[in-house]
Amino acid sequence: MSMTASAVRAAGVSMVALIALCGQAFAQAGEAQPKVTDPHFKIAPGYLKPSELPDSLVLLGPPPEKDSAALARDEEARKATLPLRNTSRWKLASTDADLAFPQAADNFSCAMGVRIDQKQTPRLYAMTQKMLSDFGLSTYGVKNKYNRVRPFVVHNESTCRADQETILRTDGSYPSGHTAAGWGWALVFAQINPERSNELLKRGIEFGQSRVICDAHWQSDVDAGRIMGAATVARLQTNAAFLADLRAAKAEVKAAKAKRSNPMPDCAAETAALSGP
Repeated sequence: MSMTASAVRAAGVSMVALIALCGQAFAQAGEAQPKVTDPHFKIAPGYLKPSELPDSLVLLGPPPEKDSAALARDEEARKATLPLRNTSRWKLASTDADLAFPQAADNFSCAMGVRIDQKQTPRLYAMTQKMLSDFGLSTYGVKNKYNRVRPFVVHNESTCRADQETILRTDGSYPSGHTAAGWGWALVFAQINPERSNELLKRGIEFGQSRVICDAHWQSDVDAGRIMGAATVARLQTNAAFLADLRAAKAEVKAAKAKRSNPMPDCAAETAALSGP
């Protein structure tokens, strides 16, 4: 259960095996297993037990109904992203879609101002992995209830990640688990490095918008994902293991900022992509 997504792929572990591993973990905790169809959210145990996660069935209403003003807003938001296809912003959305490590952590390195990796910030890197499970699992009550169809399926199109489309076709669109993770990470990273809070929160917002640009989620999926990410962060503030890791991560980042020894990703390219076509 501690394997990263890249390690799982390298080992050739099937999705069926991942589901079985997840089920074993929940069974050992004596709690019911949610139906989780995106393997990114089943790789490592999180900080929270299933019963401690915020309940999306309580916090969220249903997705927009057919012919509603809310669905029209979703369609307009999708239409507004069409000119971004095959641009640098589309490419960044493709990278943001990768929740495998180390890429998932590196997506926030530029905003953090130091590289988030196993060498320089190992405690932060590990807690980023653990939080991913909490953020993703928090969305599955509503995901499973409504199993909303994703925009690329409705419009018979492709996303920015053809390799993920088979999974996405059977994984409910509402709310967005990627967005819950991106916004949740941003909130915690801003706690760790408050001097970079504006950059980190902006990156968290754009991480969610990448899902609309990618044609993988509707805007209302992204909005709801941010609610679940924030709710999960609030719950994490009462978890002793999380708080211990938070303190250690603050010390790591402070030391890394002083040393500035690790090479950074191409931050100029990221800034340009986020600035517009």
